[in-house]
Order: sequence, then structure tokens, then C-alpha cells
Amino acid sequence: MNGEALDPGILLPAFLTGLVVLATHVPLGRRVLERGIIFIDLAVAQIAALGVIAVHALGLAHGGPVTQLAAFAAALLGALVLERCDRNWPAIREALIGCAFVLAATAALLLAGDPGLAEHLRDLLVGQILWVDLPRLIPAALVSAAVLLLWPRMRGSLAGFYVLFAVAVTTSVQLVGLYLVFASLIFPALAVRGRARGTGAGLLLGALGYALGLVLSAALDLPSGPAVVWCLALLTLPFALRPGAQTAAR
Repeated sequence: MNGEALDPGILLPAFLTGLVVLATHVPLGRRVLERGIIFIDLAVAQIAALGVIAVHALGLAHGGPVTQLAAFAAALLGALVLERCDRNWPAIREALIGCAFVLAATAALLLAGDPGLAEHLRDLLVGQILWVDLPRLIPAALVSAAVLLLWPRMRGSLAGFYVLFAVAVTTSVQLVGLYLVFASLIFPALAVRGRARGTGAGLLLGALGYALGLVLSAALDLPSGPAVVWCLALLTLPFALRPGAQTAAR
């Protein structure tokens, strides 16, 4: 147990980062479950990561606005392609989403032959939430606020949903990594599935998962991203698997 690691100067920005991610991902995750496109977040996040790896591999950028633009452009293009697949081939949309994820993941591995790029790819998967500072968090919070403002107007549009999804995931994957993006979208949404006003409860469970995971990772010297993922799972899955939960969701 490492009590000295429980530094509020590190843990508080990380926790605020989790809240920013959850603010958009819980409502988006509920919509993902409603549409039955569970792996859309993994696919779009991986496509955004591919955009980042691609510009670095080509020597076009090493961070900053160009990297952000590449990630967003890749995610938006991927989301629009998947929206077209959803519209034209709804019976196999989940299979096509899985294909997109695998292709983007393997393309990133092919491009990330350099050890520095391989390490960057690992960061995009696992995340570095403990190293997020306020200068990085404030722009992400503004993007999340814009997504939330547009969400009531665009959630009913298939194209609008995919565009907002791409924006939110592009922002979050560079803050917390792909694994936490998936966990933040799906675990809280599963816990409140079938509840008409379950978004608040999902946000609360998600916030508790982030808080507990960050404290445990700091105190026990564990990787922060995986620790938060497991805490989110342990706090939410009992609600998702409780007796009667499936009946209520129908």
C-alpha cells in the first residue's frame, strides 16, 4: 500500500477527466445498446487511433492540432462509412463493424513498426489518464459540452448520431485510451438498461468506478486504465445481471 501516491494533484485531474468522458459516453452508450451496435465504439476509437498513428508514421505531425485533426477526420470518415453500412446492410451491420475494427487495428500495427510509434499505439489503447492535466482537459470538456448541447436535436438522426459519436470518441480515446472508452460507454449503460431515466444513475456508477479505480491504482501501484475498467465492471455488472433486469429491458 502506497499512501504517498494518493496525491490529489494527480488524482483530481484524472477523476475530472473521467467525469468529462462519462458525461457524453453514458447517454451515447445507452443509444448504442438501443440500436444493438455494441462494438461501434471500439471500431470508431480504433479508426481514430489509426489516424493518429498514420500522421506520425508519415512524419506529418508529432502532436498538436494536426494530430487532433487527423484523429477526428479518420473517426468521422469511419463513422460515416459505418452509418452507410448500417443504413444499407442492417442485418450484418455488427459483423461489418467488427471487420472495420480488425482492419483498423491491424493497419495501425503495420504502420507502428517504429518502437516510438508502438509505444504511442499502446498509450492509445491503455491510456494515460493519470497524466492528463487541465490544459488538455479544458478543450475536451468544451467538446463534450458541445456534444451534449447537440445531442437532443441529433440523436434521432442516424447520420447525426454517428457524427456526434465520432466527435466524442475521438476526444476521449486520446485522454483515457480505447479500453476505457469502451468501458465508459457500455458498463454504465448496461447497468441502467431499460430504465427511462437511468442516465443519472449510470453517471453516478461510472463516477464511483473511476474514483475507486484511480485510488486503487495509485495506492497499489497498478496501471490506472485497467484498474478503472475492472472497477467499472464490478460496480455495474451486478445491476445488469440482476434478476428481472432482462425483463425490464424489453
